[in-house]
Amino acid sequence: MYPSLAAAKAAVIAIGEEIATYGLPSGICPIVFAFTGSGNVSQGAQEIFKLLPHTFVDAEKLPELSAGKSLPPHHQSTRRAFQLYGCVVTSKDMVAPKDPSRCFDKADYYAHPEHYRPVFHERIAPYASAIVNCMYWERRFPRLLSIDQLQQLMKNGCPLVGISDITCDIGGSIEFVNKSTSIERPFFRYDTSTNLYHDDMEGDGVICLAVDILPTEFSREASQHFGDILSRFVTSLASAKGLLELPSHLRRACIAYTGKLTPLYEYIPRMRKTMIELPPTPANSLPDKKYTTLVSLCGHLFDKFLINEALDIIETAGGSFHLVKCDVGQSIDDMSYSELEVGADDTTTLDKIIDSLTSIANAHRGDPNAAEISLKIGRVSECGIDDSMDKVGPKVLILGAGRVCRPAAEFLTSYQNIDQVHVVVASLYQKDAEETVDGIKNATAAQLDVSDTESLSNLVSQVDVVVSLLPASFHAAIARVCIELKKHLVTASYVDDSMSKLEQAAQGAGVTILCEMGLDPGIDHMLSMKMIDEAHALNGKIKAFTSFCGGLPSPAAANNPLAYKFSWSPAGAIRAGRNPAVYKFLGEIIDVDGSKLYESAKRLRLPELPAFALEHLPNRNSLMYGDLYGISKEASTVYRSTLRYEGFSEIMAILAKIGFFDAENHPLLQETDRPTYRIFLNDLLDVNNVSTSNTKVNGEETGGHDDELISRLMMLGHCKEKELAVKILKTIKFLGLHEETQIPKDCSSAFTVICQRMEQRMAYGHNEQDMVLLHHEVEVEYPDGRPTEKHQATLLEFGKTENGRPTTAMALTVGVPAAIGALLLLQNKVQRKGVIRPLEPEIYIPALEILEASGIKLIERVET
Repeated sequence: MYPSLAAAKAAVIAIGEEIATYGLPSGICPIVFAFTGSGNVSQGAQEIFKLLPHTFVDAEKLPELSAGKSLPPHHQSTRRAFQLYGCVVTSKDMVAPKDPSRCFDKADYYAHPEHYRPVFHERIAPYASAIVNCMYWERRFPRLLSIDQLQQLMKNGCPLVGISDITCDIGGSIEFVNKSTSIERPFFRYDTSTNLYHDDMEGDGVICLAVDILPTEFSREASQHFGDILSRFVTSLASAKGLLELPSHLRRACIAYTGKLTPLYEYIPRMRKTMIELPPTPANSLPDKKYTTLVSLCGHLFDKFLINEALDIIETAGGSFHLVKCDVGQSIDDMSYSELEVGADDTTTLDKIIDSLTSIANAHRGDPNAAEISLKIGRVSECGIDDSMDKVGPKVLILGAGRVCRPAAEFLTSYQNIDQVHVVVASLYQKDAEETVDGIKNATAAQLDVSDTESLSNLVSQVDVVVSLLPASFHAAIARVCIELKKHLVTASYVDDSMSKLEQAAQGAGVTILCEMGLDPGIDHMLSMKMIDEAHALNGKIKAFTSFCGGLPSPAAANNPLAYKFSWSPAGAIRAGRNPAVYKFLGEIIDVDGSKLYESAKRLRLPELPAFALEHLPNRNSLMYGDLYGISKEASTVYRSTLRYEGFSEIMAILAKIGFFDAENHPLLQETDRPTYRIFLNDLLDVNNVSTSNTKVNGEETGGHDDELISRLMMLGHCKEKELAVKILKTIKFLGLHEETQIPKDCSSAFTVICQRMEQRMAYGHNEQDMVLLHHEVEVEYPDGRPTEKHQATLLEFGKTENGRPTTAMALTVGVPAAIGALLLLQNKVQRKGVIRPLEPEIYIPALEILEASGIKLIERVET
């Protein structure tokens, strides 16, 4: 027994030192551990294995290793006896095409596993001393190791000692695992010669570990994690005397009570029975029934007992069923969806079942107090399931479940000029994905950890195009999977070095990785190239290119001193305001230091939008866009900027001078006794901390501490005029940076203090809208004496609320372009392969047309 994970690791390390020092008997070497899968489970198992002296080898090297041919002669008698060998096994090592003329194709395997035969027992198992089974498996796939295969292996002298089946699928990928084991008795022994199972370890056979509750092996670490989650429910659980006294959410979560399943979960053994009896291939899932049909049920199936009612009808009539698909709602308000293959011996019985199921659906329809249920019936098929309902149009996988994902999913599923698109939204948390697709027809949710390559590959293989709306750091790994499976990918993020390095691989695979397909970057690219290409087509030259873009609160929501609000953590926006910038203006290269960026802001008025008092700040490296757009040599001005309401940068610059953007740990915030916001502010401004009270004039505090702060702001040179100092003071007071309350313990720097205050005080209210404004200006001169033209393009979009659900303008203008990118790839309108941006006419012409048709208006004009 080990008191902690650290102690267990120390014991493994000690064993490793013994092996490295004294070696292993040559008669049992080489000792090979085979790890199936490459996801989190496999990586966790490998983490422990790597504490031992080891070498990893590829699967194809196992025969040589076993024969002792992989090492030089002078190493054969020593080195391999002083270490272990590991081999990570993926699907290409487990199966091979039934057609010998074909090569393994991962995408084809996931889509058509019936085209492949198992080869793990030929290529891996004969050389493995231990198999650590970590892979996801479904019954439609070939088994990893059948009983017959294992028996034959052991007859042939296979060195296999044991199997650790972490997946613990009973009768699953490793067929002889017929039960789970307990922590007290974690192993059983399977004697292949007698086909008998034993609990002792004394005889012949293969040892198997099949513990289904492995997290409890390290109870302290597991308890800390699970306890943090459970603690909020403990009071209700401890005080209730019976099931009925529990709050509804806990009562619904109670699976068993007084020794039996609660009514809500009585369907479980019935459904499990059909899964256990299911044959390996789904072509005819109910072989004992002559007539079958596919029944789709949608509604509150599990929390309103409707699934039990449906199963009762089927079984009472003499029919049988098989669960084909089940998506369970994650909250009391969510609908669940199930597909059942229903079978009967004759059409009369099947018709009776269908009529009864239709009756319960009709009985609940139209009654606001009843549990709503909808029903779809497929065509009756003789000798097997009719899969017409499973046949859908093109499929798109959207990775992520943030605000941007829902507009993308809504657009794709509602687009009319293509066969019905089915969208799968996958998120780390099932609930988030469910909320994203709630109410969207032809969209389903999936749980996915994208760092689990096997699970990611499984989902990607089933779709035509992938849209990643996750943070940019995930894109390269996702792109590599898409390239391997020959699936196109769309992102809304900038092309970084990790993506650029995939250019050759994507081209070689015939895959398009369409990046920067959002707002900025995205719509800005497409509008820019449209204007530039049109000018070049008329023999014009670009004299100046300027671009202004910003996400802002709508005027009604810009109701604080900074006239700005955050829909997520302010830290990123503040850091962006500290980035250096470079641009070209009238032929001169202008460099702006990050510390001076706010001070470089300039006033902006757009004649077409006179109500907006705006300012703009240079946005990082504008020069690269001259190169991207092909205008570096002809344009004397190339300038891209970020928009804010006028006055924002002036206030932010002074907050920076005060020291609020300093990310270093502050001494005052390292003390056990936490300072108040006022004490911290006084320290930054070097104000005497003696409490000086204000007086109220016309309902507003003035004098005292306020006067002292204004004086210090001017004395330190932060504000040259009193009017500006008063404005800064109002901002400080709005943010609560003057209050006599203690600063939270998680704030360790001035930067974290102001981020915490801004997040609290500058968030959008429930009914407040955001706004997106994009404005391009391109000056075009002509060699034939025509007057210089100013081409302008403007996008102005506000957040909206439809059917009680708000959608931000930013989410709309990022999500819809990304969805349009997927649509163009589905329609094969993008011929370029590799890692690309939407700079070519084959993309931007149809994309801008579709964007306008979707309701996002783009206003273009030309002035001379």
